[in-house]
Amino acid sequence: METIQESAQSLKQAWENLKESEPQLRIRDAAAKLGVTEAQLLATGIGANVIRLTDNFTEQLEEFPKLGRVMSLTRSEGCVLEHKGPFQKIEMHAAGPHKIATVIGPIEQRVFFAGWKFGFAVTTETPRGTMKSLQYFDKAGEAVMKVYLQEKSNPEAYEELVKNNTAADQSAELELEAFPAPEYVSREELDFEGFSKDWETMKDTHDFFGMLRKYKLNRQDAVKWIDDKWAYEVDRLSARKIVETAAETKLPIMIFAGNKGNIQIHQGKVQTIRQMGDWLNVLDPDFNMHLNENVVDKAYVVHKNTEDGLVSAVELFDKEGEMVAQFFGLRKPGLPQKPEWKALVDSL
Repeated sequence: METIQESAQSLKQAWENLKESEPQLRIRDAAAKLGVTEAQLLATGIGANVIRLTDNFTEQLEEFPKLGRVMSLTRSEGCVLEHKGPFQKIEMHAAGPHKIATVIGPIEQRVFFAGWKFGFAVTTETPRGTMKSLQYFDKAGEAVMKVYLQEKSNPEAYEELVKNNTAADQSAELELEAFPAPEYVSREELDFEGFSKDWETMKDTHDFFGMLRKYKLNRQDAVKWIDDKWAYEVDRLSARKIVETAAETKLPIMIFAGNKGNIQIHQGKVQTIRQMGDWLNVLDPDFNMHLNENVVDKAYVVHKNTEDGLVSAVELFDKEGEMVAQFFGLRKPGLPQKPEWKALVDSL
């Protein structure tokens, strides 16, 4: 039977062989081909180009502003958001395992530390030179956030963060565990009258999460089952029209994408839209979106009441019923959504 070291070594060799035959293959796709998680594949580099970090993730995040201008990458199964800029303002909320952070500024995030399990400092040699990054994963080995140094980053702050947070255990063995499947109600079990009334009387878009918990509802089921007045299905490729129209008309929008450990948010205009095969891309100097339309199974227009009037979103889901991305019109609290955004949503 293979030891842990031998197992890691044979996995590393399998990855090297794969890279030779498919040099453009990204680590996430390589892991899928090799039947392991991305975290497990990355961990094969421990002792060479990868350092395992401690699990005091909140303290590490609070050091991110010292890194200066970086690129932060967060993804769902089908949508990648990349922002360049500093981690400007970080606010911590709650305590213990339910601690969350709000990151505000050029990089905008909602961080859920309960979803974080592993952290690594990674050095990668690329044709453009040495690339250094901090990469974090959940307990199932899925990436939650990656932060890459840029030309104008502070490398000393990075080295200090890594030095102060290097784990005593530099083993390549990761104790992975699957997330338990949540239990949701069926259409027959749902108190539809109560659910409809609660939807209608929402005062804030954030009330939606509490409502889903109250009725034990899967998000996609909620938008599928509510009356058409509040949500209805549209073309699954509706994101194309949203970003293309937003770019043409200079309409500022919000894009949300993420996972169990982090949601990253774009707020502002989009300019350069490129369709490359199945990928819908926004390629702006400080913001990139890469949406794999192959993963998008359904799209819905979703309206919610707030104290500032109706707020409308377009929500994309994959075949598993998981959220791929969300689009809103950019608005400030206290102000209604722009009529141009509502008109765009109504035209889908």
